[in-house]
Amino acid sequence: MKVSEILKVKGNILFTVTPDTPIQEAVAAMAEKDIGSLVVMEYGDLVGMLTFREVLLTLHKNGGELGGSTVRKHMNDAPITVTPDTDLNEVRRIMLEKHARYVPVMEARTVLGVMSFYDVAKAVLDAQGFENKMLKAYIRDWPAEEEEREGNS
Repeated sequence: MKVSEILKVKGNILFTVTPDTPIQEAVAAMAEKDIGSLVVMEYGDLVGMLTFREVLLTLHKNGGELGGSTVRKHMNDAPITVTPDTDLNEVRRIMLEKHARYVPVMEARTVLGVMSFYDVAKAVLDAQGFENKMLKAYIRDWPAEEEEREGNS
């Protein structure tokens, strides 16, 4: 299964901010939209990601306060990316190795969407469920031993 197949099902809604967005405004958007990440764009280019990980680090460093700075100070400015042709197993491996819960999907310089760890887990579970259903149907339709003997007579 490829990333492009998951994006078709998931859709390509993209929540973005600029690096100059106040961190308080970015966190409010994440809370209101119930999302764990924001893509940081500047002049049409991906320049970073702000995830709940960076927000928690900011809160920790500031004694529980977000402070008055901008997203630029807190964002991950070198996010790991994947392409629409990246295989799901490769995405899973990358996310696990790099401890990345969100990865932007890029085609050339265009951001097509964001894959979350949830999206990957759901796709794997759905694929396994389909495979399980097909195997059960195959087993259910297996010829009985008597039918096999009668056919061989």
